[in-house]
Amino acid sequence: MTQSSRRAAGVVVLVLAALLGSAYALGRSLLPDGAPPGTEVTGRATGTRYAEQPAESGAAGDRPAGGDPQADPNGGGHHAAEGVGGGPFGSRVSTGSAQVALTFDDGPNPYYTPQVLDVLREFGVRATFCVVGENAQNHPHLIRAIVADGHTLCNHSWQHDVQLGRRSRDVIRADLLRTSGAIRAAAPDAHIAWYRQPGGAWTKPVVSVAEELGMTPLHWSVDTADWQTPGALRIATTVVRDAMPGSIVLLHDAGGDRQGTVDALRHMLPELTSRFQLDALPHDGRP
Repeated sequence: MTQSSRRAAGVVVLVLAALLGSAYALGRSLLPDGAPPGTEVTGRATGTRYAEQPAESGAAGDRPAGGDPQADPNGGGHHAAEGVGGGPFGSRVSTGSAQVALTFDDGPNPYYTPQVLDVLREFGVRATFCVVGENAQNHPHLIRAIVADGHTLCNHSWQHDVQLGRRSRDVIRADLLRTSGAIRAAAPDAHIAWYRQPGGAWTKPVVSVAEELGMTPLHWSVDTADWQTPGALRIATTVVRDAMPGSIVLLHDAGGDRQGTVDALRHMLPELTSRFQLDALPHDGRP
């Protein structure tokens, strides 16, 4: 190789190194901030965080079969159910009274769940926590803290499997039983009368199995979209604007950076408590 060829090759290497460095820096700048290391919960199949697997906006491999969840009779998706008389496959979208219910999905999380509990305690509000089985197993003290504060527990599957409703009845049953078992291992006297399907991806089999196990399928009527981390003000504004007597509000205390949800509670609870009675859903699953 001549000296000029070597010089040209050296220039090419330097340019490539610079381009790779720029690409790495750009990629790092796009990563989300907020959650302390080790507090984010990951899903089983793809490694994405739980609340980033909703049926209508997750990766193609995370969506329930059938395309558009609003057109799919087996879907549901993270959208507010129409009306308050009944959700997908008969799932509940109303408290059945004038009370408003705040529900928190995907926890417990060692960083965000204690903050949520502190704010709820400060305002004297009880809520419903839809917990993921592996998180209940990993953080049993938080299950006990939820129960000690008088909140209601809800089964939210073992590993937030959005596709669970598409699996066999035996697989569904084993998943729900394993989750309830982890909850009861932490709090033996806990009542688990509710089940919420990850992603709202309801199917007839998952509803049927949940009911056979004594759990009422729980959907929602107000979706804050806090899983998209829109910021505290937008989350609070959505709830204050859309809540009405009987509303079931969907929030998250895990599955990603949930500081916005924690901060939103402080913004919205003074207004909500002045307009509605906020309470946990009944421990027995009945209106």
